[in-house]
Amino acid sequence: MSTVSPKALYGCLQNHGIDTYYGVPDSLLKDLCAYITDTAPEGKHIIAANEGTACGLASGYHLGTGKIPVVYLQNSGLGNVLNPVMSLMHQRVYSIPMLMMVGWRGEPGKKDEPQHNFMGECMADVFDSMRMKYAVMPDNIEDVELCIKEAVDYMNKEKTPFGLFIQKGVFEKYKLMTDPCPDMHPLSREEAIKLVASELAEDNLCVSTTGMPSRELYEYRVSQYGVEGATGRDFMCVGNMGHCSSIALGLAHAQPNKQVICLDGDGSVVMHMGALVTSGVKGAANFKHVVLNNAAHDSVGGQPTYAYDFSIPGIAAAAGYKATRTVSTPEEIQEGMKWLNSTEGPLLLEVRTKKGARSDLGRPKSTPIENKDMFMKYAMQ
Repeated sequence: MSTVSPKALYGCLQNHGIDTYYGVPDSLLKDLCAYITDTAPEGKHIIAANEGTACGLASGYHLGTGKIPVVYLQNSGLGNVLNPVMSLMHQRVYSIPMLMMVGWRGEPGKKDEPQHNFMGECMADVFDSMRMKYAVMPDNIEDVELCIKEAVDYMNKEKTPFGLFIQKGVFEKYKLMTDPCPDMHPLSREEAIKLVASELAEDNLCVSTTGMPSRELYEYRVSQYGVEGATGRDFMCVGNMGHCSSIALGLAHAQPNKQVICLDGDGSVVMHMGALVTSGVKGAANFKHVVLNNAAHDSVGGQPTYAYDFSIPGIAAAAGYKATRTVSTPEEIQEGMKWLNSTEGPLLLEVRTKKGARSDLGRPKSTPIENKDMFMKYAMQ
């Protein structure tokens, strides 16, 4: 496969009057997202809380300018765009154009994780169901220019969204030059996870958020128990970003005699922050929410979540959590976990960490269904 320079694509879009970007970072788009972050003027690029919010921003921008914006996302976020695309932007409603650039995780024929494989297989069907025209972005700038011209002509004529599928490896590498979320705290996320997990009692139940936190928790459990595969102690989310705390809250209500720890991330909390209201108002005494906050979408290029620019604990307290704390050192984490274990919930402990992960970080050897079955057995014993 040839590659496309992010700079060349950015210039091509500009040449066709497209210079404004909204979205949620994706690993397949990280080189383009990094270039946009370094290059786009203030107000021309906003990283949204979730993909539906990005579509709302794009709609407002079009209403005020008549121009076409870009919305970028991983295909796992298509569920979040169905409502705004079909009830706001579609030709049969308000007829609002946007160029939707979607990372094609789980593309058929390419190895990926189970949740991505299923989404990748269904991606074209989802676009067909939305009655949304799409194309696969070519892997050379000459064909890209033709593809973008055709897409822009179509959007200008039909006043409707157009999808562009982005394959793995299609972009030339580009490293982010600026650091929109510099490290301010001493511990890595993995070090913090070990400290949190080491303070959990044997009968505690843990639900961990998607991506690196679950992989790092898994590695700790392997070293702790000497078993490759699910131990049953933890429900490790794959996909479903933003729903970790809701899973944990449902579990806390189902198992009222066991403490339930939600091991969440800042990006996950931001994506569906309304869940804090449900947890605060309907949170059980055994519901304990730990948020690992490094203010970055760490696994997809380090783009900012803005989670140092506002207070997650403050929002949780306003939403009804009984108490919150913020910690960042080993001693503070240990003290915070003692407080968490001995105090009636719903509680939130924010653990601030630095960005980054080991390059050799492993993945669970057990399948999601094996993980679920072992966890259910452990939870209900």
